[in-house]
Amino acid sequence: MIYIVILMIFVGVEVIGHVPAVLHTPLMSGANAIHGVIIIGAILVMIDADPDNILSISLGFVAVLLGTLNVVGGFVVTDRMLEMFKKKK
Repeated sequence: MIYIVILMIFVGVEVIGHVPAVLHTPLMSGANAIHGVIIIGAILVMIDADPDNILSISLGFVAVLLGTLNVVGGFVVTDRMLEMFKKKK
């Protein structure tokens, strides 16, 4: 399993490094959708976790927190980028 994670890291860095600036906004929107799924998954893990299992609850909380920050930040960046294409009054 660790080999798959390491391979995913290298492939992800390679793919993201070759993305042109024109495609940044659509990819950011796709990343926001993926992080929304991660937030829901983390909430479901926290619901099913045993109350005595502090590790599961802590990791779930961190996943929800980081996923939420990433979604909100992605929407802010996407909004700012789209503002550049609006006509000025």
